[in-house]
Amino acid sequence: MKTTERDITVFPPSPSFDVARPVLNSGSGNASSLQGENAATSALRSDGSSPLPDAPLLDAYSNAVTTAAEAASPSVVKIDVFKKGGGRGQQEGAGSGSGFIITPDGFILTNSHVVHGAERIEVTLADGRRPDAHLVGTDPDTDLAVIRIYAPNLKPVRLGDSNQLRVGQLAIAIGNPYGFQYTVTAGVVSALGRSFRAQSGRLMDNLIQTDAALNPGNSGGPLVNSRGEVIGVNTMVILPAQGLCFAIGINTAKYIAGWLIKDGVIRRSYIGVGGQTAKIHRRVVRHFHLANETGMLVLQVEPNSPAGRARLREGDIVVEFNGRAIAGIDDLHKQLTGAQVGVRSQLTVIRHNEKLSLAITPVETRARNN
Repeated sequence: MKTTERDITVFPPSPSFDVARPVLNSGSGNASSLQGENAATSALRSDGSSPLPDAPLLDAYSNAVTTAAEAASPSVVKIDVFKKGGGRGQQEGAGSGSGFIITPDGFILTNSHVVHGAERIEVTLADGRRPDAHLVGTDPDTDLAVIRIYAPNLKPVRLGDSNQLRVGQLAIAIGNPYGFQYTVTAGVVSALGRSFRAQSGRLMDNLIQTDAALNPGNSGGPLVNSRGEVIGVNTMVILPAQGLCFAIGINTAKYIAGWLIKDGVIRRSYIGVGGQTAKIHRRVVRHFHLANETGMLVLQVEPNSPAGRARLREGDIVVEFNGRAIAGIDDLHKQLTGAQVGVRSQLTVIRHNEKLSLAITPVETRARNN
C-alpha cells in the first residue's frame, strides 16, 4: 500500500517539556552513551517552570533507608523458642521472632508473645554467633519481654523518642519474617495514639501505626527512624488488611524494660472483679451528677478478693475510683497501678437506685506463668 503525505500526522513536541536529544558518541571501544540533562525520567515542578529530576529524590530516600538499616541491623537478633512436647521431656520448635540489643551487657528487648511459654530460647546475632540466653522477665499487659545473652563486643541500638514522632515521617522495620533473617521494609508513620487489647485483656495505649510491611517473625524487632534510632517495637499486624501494622512506642518500652531488668516483673494492683463497660440510664446520670453516661458493670466478684471483702456485688456499676471518673473497664485498669498496692481507696458504685462509697484495698496482681 502506497503511503501519501496526507496519511502521516506529525505531532509537534509539547511546549511544556524540554526534549533532550541524545547524541550517539562512538569511542575506541565502540561504546555508546546518551548525552542529556539526565538519563533518569524528569518531572515538572509544581509551577511547570522547569524539570525536576527524580534521581536525586530517589537517591535521598534510598540513602536514608540504607543508612538507618546499616546503623540498626547489627543490633537485631533472631529469636527461636522451644516448648516441651511429646510428654517425654522432648522439646519441639515453637516458632521464631525478632529482638534487638538495648545495652552493651546483653539485654535484649522483644515481644512477650514471642517468648511466651518458652522452655528454651536460642538467640542468633547478626554475625552468626549463638550465645547463651535466658528470659529476664515478661509483661503480657504491654506485650514486652527482656532476654539476656552473654557475649562480648555487642552493639546496642540507639533509642529515640516516640513522643517526638509525626505522622508521615519515615519508618523502617527490621526483623526476621518467616525466618528470613535481617529483612528491611520501609514505610511511614501512618497514625499515632492507637489502642489495642493485649492478650491479657488490658488495653495497650499509644501504639504507632505504620505501613512498613510486617509479617510473622517481625514481632519484637525494631521500628527505626531515618537516623537509625529505635522509635518502636513491632508487635502486630491486622490480617488480611494490608498496611495496618503496629508498634509499641519506645518510650513505653524503655519504662517497662527498666522495671523488668530491675525486678523481672511489672507491679500492678488487683481487686478481683470482672466486668464490662455498660451504659447508665440518663435519669440516674442526672440525679447523681455523674461525669459519664457509662461505667463498669460488675459481672463477677472473686471470693476472698479485695472486691469481695469490700462487699462489691454483681450488677453494681463502678463510676469512680478515688474520686476519678470511671467510664469503663479500661479506665479502672489505668487506675490500678503498682502505686495502689496496699493503699486504702474509695470505690463509688451505683447499686439499683443508690450511690454507694465502698472502702477497698487493692493487692498486687498475682504472677502469671510466662
